[in-house]
Amino acid sequence: MTETLVVRNALVFDGESAEVSEASIRIADGRIVELGNVTGGADRVIEAEGRVVTPGLLDAHFHAYAIALDSEPIEQALLSYVALVGQHRLTDALRRGFTTVRDPAGGDAGLARAIDEGHVLAPRYLFMGSALSQTGGHGDYRHADSDVCFHGGHTVDVVDGPDALRVAARERLRSGAHAIKIFTSGGVVSPTDPIRRPQYSAEEIRAVVDEARRRGSYVAAHAYSPEAIEHSVVNGVRSIEHGNLLDAVTARLMAEHGAILVPTLGAYDAMERLGDELGLSTVAKSKNREVLAAGRDAVRHAHEAGVVVGFGSDNMGALVSEQLVGVRLLAEASSNLEALRSLTSRNALLMQRDDLGRIAVGAAGDLVLWSGNPLEDIDVIADRNRERTVILAGAVVGETA
Repeated sequence: MTETLVVRNALVFDGESAEVSEASIRIADGRIVELGNVTGGADRVIEAEGRVVTPGLLDAHFHAYAIALDSEPIEQALLSYVALVGQHRLTDALRRGFTTVRDPAGGDAGLARAIDEGHVLAPRYLFMGSALSQTGGHGDYRHADSDVCFHGGHTVDVVDGPDALRVAARERLRSGAHAIKIFTSGGVVSPTDPIRRPQYSAEEIRAVVDEARRRGSYVAAHAYSPEAIEHSVVNGVRSIEHGNLLDAVTARLMAEHGAILVPTLGAYDAMERLGDELGLSTVAKSKNREVLAAGRDAVRHAHEAGVVVGFGSDNMGALVSEQLVGVRLLAEASSNLEALRSLTSRNALLMQRDDLGRIAVGAAGDLVLWSGNPLEDIDVIADRNRERTVILAGAVVGETA
């Protein structure tokens, strides 16, 4: 970005503080260069007039390629079609206020390049490539009576054994993946795996963790139950995705190992409300109700144990429009302040990006101006119809009135 932007007379939530502070913000070359009493000029000035400004929101569990609720139609579609539909999912997320998304099961260097070169209007995009599943694991979409061969596709690869997993991890890191995603428990929409049972052996998990750590990266694990979460973190997994069945004991174990929780509460609420309309299977509905009921307790256990809590949406298929639902649910499970921290500085910590999720000199010029104060009313963010102005790297990319 070459233009300069000044946001004057804002009430600033910096990503961490419990209160907003009055300040103006100057952005140049995509970075915040002044904060407070801004003296420099600008190509464009936005008069905030006391509106609250936050860092651009971060979604740590966003699926660009999840064009359907079930995996099979995604994996069987042409990648060109999946990517073109995914483009619109990303653009809509940006306009909701999400200036960075982490994609834990899909995406590739081609989509990332198109975004970086400006061909696609999208948030900053941290992709992981296809997630890794054991045979019969959460990523293996085959039913018990299916007689088909499936080794992988656009969002998941079925890989077994430490050596094969090392190769798979290296290939993802070679192609620019932000981190590595593995499935270490059953899931809601997968047909043959019990949701509580741990998946992958300890040796297999450690092989992936070793490869990621040596590249300065990390491993994220889809895991619901205490058994699966413990199995993951003791073998080096850094972020637990979902974690709905987390209990107090396992939360303390997560804290001891420095693991981060990425709850995805909105996805289960959306599937409960819209499952019949979308054709969710009976088995999936039953699994969903189990994790939906426990999700808020998991967030509370995490906070009480001192676990860093991020935010993820995880909305597959048509549920992508429900991305903001989880913001309200996360606030109800903790507080408005903690939800805002999860959406900004906590997710930035998870993503290992100290230039994101905060408003400070040197940080990325990603901001959102809101119609009210989300510290007092979380629906300022969670209600999709509320006014917002979205700024990405100093450029206004979305405004609603």
